[in-house]
Amino acid sequence: MTTLRCLLLAFTLTLLAGCGGDSVKPTPPAPVVNIVPPPPPVKIRIGIALGGGAAKGFAHIGVIKMLEANGFKPEVVSGTSAGSVVGAFYASGMDAFQMQQHAVALDEASIRDVTLFNGGLVRGQKLQDYVNRMVGNRAFDKMKKPFAAVSTQLETGQRTVFVNGNIGQAVRASCSIPGVFEPVKIGKFFYVDGGVVSPVPVDAARQLGADFVIAVDISTRITGKTPENLLGVVNQSITIMGQKLGEQEIARADVVIRPKVNDIGPADFEQRARAILEGEKAALAAMPQIRAKLAQMQQARAAAQAAQRAANAPPPVKCEEPGFFGGLLGKEPECAPAGKR
Repeated sequence: MTTLRCLLLAFTLTLLAGCGGDSVKPTPPAPVVNIVPPPPPVKIRIGIALGGGAAKGFAHIGVIKMLEANGFKPEVVSGTSAGSVVGAFYASGMDAFQMQQHAVALDEASIRDVTLFNGGLVRGQKLQDYVNRMVGNRAFDKMKKPFAAVSTQLETGQRTVFVNGNIGQAVRASCSIPGVFEPVKIGKFFYVDGGVVSPVPVDAARQLGADFVIAVDISTRITGKTPENLLGVVNQSITIMGQKLGEQEIARADVVIRPKVNDIGPADFEQRARAILEGEKAALAAMPQIRAKLAQMQQARAAAQAAQRAANAPPPVKCEEPGFFGGLLGKEPECAPAGKR
């Protein structure tokens, strides 16, 4: 009996020692970590819509100069009338300083070809050739940035957005002020100034894929004064016709920049330096608004992306321990997506 008791005691001590040792202690499961890749940076595609305004269009150069100086480089460009000229140069790869150099050196006679056999109207062929030469005779699909020139189809009055074909011809059509330029025939139709239907081409910039549109409005403001010359009369008439349409379209821009160039006449090319300066001043004044609205859009996009990733993420995995006796028998933890057990 004594020997049996000793054996039982020894067996009990061995069993207790084994239970307290590492040999039968169940191994805790490794924590399950769902690795979530960092979100991609939120990309906002900036577009610039350059409005019409004849000689006031030099202000667009100043706006672009200040945007670039503050780190904003529009990726798509749309232009109406004078805005289509500056827009074509910018989309071809010129920066604002190069455009300013060309503006200073511009001889008005190099873009004006008056024909006496058609009521003294400007043909526009010189303008077409000048633009093609400045952009290196590129087609739309060879430009550095997506570009659209907006015109008006004379037969129907429909807005026409040119995004392919001859750049110079499209710009010529966009600039063909009724009563000053001859209408331009492209295909079966004739086209006149885009300012009749789209003074500031915000919608065209959206069509090119812009997420954030900066509109530059240099249109003539009605002041109650009678224009001093024929071109002024025509320009103000176009402004009146397109004013309501323009207000609706420009409201769809994210930021509107309005250089103070209302007192610069449509043919005042000698005031180009002042127009550029007014564009710079107006763009600088708009910088806080541009930064704030871009930040809001980036935050909204980031939140939307985070919500989408959360919706697409796999459900978390929950593991249950096998328990004491399960551990003794070598059972593995049982894991399943949360809510599926």
